Amino acid sequence: MRQFIYSKNSVLERLKQKKEINKILLVSKHAEIEKLARAQNIEIEYINSKVADKLVNKTHQGVIAEIPDYKSIDLDQLIQSLDMTSNPILVMADQLEDPHNLGAILRTCDAVGVKGVIIPKNRSVGLNSTVARVSTGAIETVPVSIVTNLKQAIDKLKQAGFWIVGVDNTESQDYRLIPSDRPLVIIVGSEKKGISPLLKKECDYRAKIFMLGSVNSLNVSVATAVMLYSIMEKRVEIQIN
Repeated sequence: MRQFIYSKNSVLERLKQKKEINKILLVSKHAEIEKLARAQNIEIEYINSKVADKLVNKTHQGVIAEIPDYKSIDLDQLIQSLDMTSNPILVMADQLEDPHNLGAILRTCDAVGVKGVIIPKNRSVGLNSTVARVSTGAIETVPVSIVTNLKQAIDKLKQAGFWIVGVDNTESQDYRLIPSDRPLVIIVGSEKKGISPLLKKECDYRAKIFMLGSVNSLNVSVATAVMLYSIMEKRVEIQIN
C-alpha cells in the first residue's frame, strides 16, 4: 500500500531531516522542495490537482511525498537513548482514535522538547498521513514507540526511573501541583473514555485541569498542551531562580 505525506511543511521537514522519500509529487513548481529533492536524488513528478485530490485530500497544498511506512522506535531503545539526569518527559496516549489529536500532540511535544510518545499497537490510531500533516513535521522529530501492552510499558518506565502522571478529571489534584523536578510520563486518555482503569492504578499522580464553564473536559490534545506547558513553566522558573 502506498503511503503519503502532504502539505508544504510536512514534506519540507522530511526533506530537511533527510528521511527516505520514494517520490515527490507537485501540482506546480516549488523551488525549495525541488532543490532539496534533487540534492537527495529523489524523483519529482508533476501532476494535476485532480490526481492529487484522489491520492490524498484537498488540503495537500499541491505538495505530496510518497514514502515508506512510518517507522517507530523500540521502547527499550528509546529509554536507553535518554539522559535521565535531564529529567526527560514522555507522553503516553491511551487508545486515541482521532489522527488529528495524535498529530496535534506530536506538534506540542516537539515544541516543548518531549523526548518521545508511546501509543498502543491495537485499538489506537497509528502513524498515518493525517497524523503527519497535522503534526506539521513533528512526526519526523519526535520518536514514537508502538507497544503491545501499555501496562508492561509503564512497568519498564518505572524501573528506568520515571514517575507516572495521569491526566484525569476524577479524584485528582490540581495539575499545577504536579512535581516537575523528575523524569515524567504524562498519560492522556482516549477521546471518549479517558484513561483506562488499569492504567489509572499505575499512576503516581493524577492531575485534573479545572474547568470554570459548563464544559467538563478539554480536547485531549489541548489538555496535553496545558499539562506540558505547566511543567515546562515550572522548570524555567527553577532555572531562573
